[in-house]
Amino acid sequence: MIIDSIQPVVADTPPSPLGGWSETAETLTGALVVPPVASGFQQKTGVLRADGSYCATGALWRRHRPVTLAPDPVAPAADGQIGEALAGRWIWGGLLWGHFGHFLAESTARLWILDALEQAGGPVDGVVFVPKRPRNGERIRGYQQDFFRLMGLDIPIRVVNAPTRVETLVVPGQGFGLGEISAGTAPVRAQFATRFAPDIAPDGPEKLYVSRSRLGYAKGSILGETVVEARLAEAGYEIFHPQAHPMEVQVARYRAARQVVATDGSALHLLAMAQPKDQTLAIIARRKSTAVDLLVRHVASFTQADPLVVDALRRSWFPEGRKPNPRLALGELELAELGRQLQAAGFIADAGAWTNMTPEEVQAALETTGQRWQLKPWQKRQEAKRRRQAARGDESARTGPEPLADPEPVPETGAA
Repeated sequence: MIIDSIQPVVADTPPSPLGGWSETAETLTGALVVPPVASGFQQKTGVLRADGSYCATGALWRRHRPVTLAPDPVAPAADGQIGEALAGRWIWGGLLWGHFGHFLAESTARLWILDALEQAGGPVDGVVFVPKRPRNGERIRGYQQDFFRLMGLDIPIRVVNAPTRVETLVVPGQGFGLGEISAGTAPVRAQFATRFAPDIAPDGPEKLYVSRSRLGYAKGSILGETVVEARLAEAGYEIFHPQAHPMEVQVARYRAARQVVATDGSALHLLAMAQPKDQTLAIIARRKSTAVDLLVRHVASFTQADPLVVDALRRSWFPEGRKPNPRLALGELELAELGRQLQAAGFIADAGAWTNMTPEEVQAALETTGQRWQLKPWQKRQEAKRRRQAARGDESARTGPEPLADPEPVPETGAA
């Protein structure tokens, strides 16, 4: 529903997949789009109405708080004008993220309005974004262009890095994102079901493992993931590295597979958007993070199927000399437990070859990364306790996964 600018939307609570301001929009005349001037978790950026008031409908929320805040007033130029001018009727797209997962989860949150505007009639001249990181300027990455094309956007996409006055700006509510809204509103889910990559047919094997092993270790990974790949390949799975393939191929693979095993990460956002049918999915948790819960919420809502979350994490290694962050963790798995859970759920027939890495193999795998790693203090204490128990022959010394709740949690601001 489009709401006239005389009746501003009240958007002071987190967006909900059940409706509310997440399914409404404001149409503004003479709005000012203000990009951020500095990087940061929270940034002053967004939309100001013609009278200078802040349009909160255009804010980006993550979980329970907005990460974009009202921008400071913009001083007029010498000729009395404020900002550049953009003629016509445009849609506010919000922050344009460079990070693949954040782009899919947060830069697509307002495109749902396209269907409503097309049904109502009238021209739409384009979608206007601001850069998440000011240094990126007006850049639009290739994969972003691919996504917009698969969404059927045949209108210009603009990224403005200076205050810009827009003749007519439609500001949709946030229909998707990270938090409760990860389930997406009904208009968002319907749009992806009908509009996203409708011409891409399923193409690929029935068994697929979505790997992170070639992404490097700077973005978080699984220690010794190639061992997992080898065991799954023996079980008939294709080892798939999505970043090495065009987006069309990724969608085709996800739609074709009947059984998918994947490490938790950004690729699962695209899998959910592809909306595969009659598919079972196992997500291997590589970290202790609420980001896994948000991935599950997205996948379950968009595919109408609950994924299995395999929690076989023994411990997490963190880059030495840096504050521990789950997003950057190198997860060490209990491979025997991972195999047991996959076998119990029907993803593999026999877990007999799934044996844990020896301490020597763990150390060798850490050394191959080319950097130094550390455990959290509570993990070191846990390891010392296990060694003492093992020396006494105590049965409780047997290795087991990390506790579900991290005794020393570190807030994670990033997405999958």
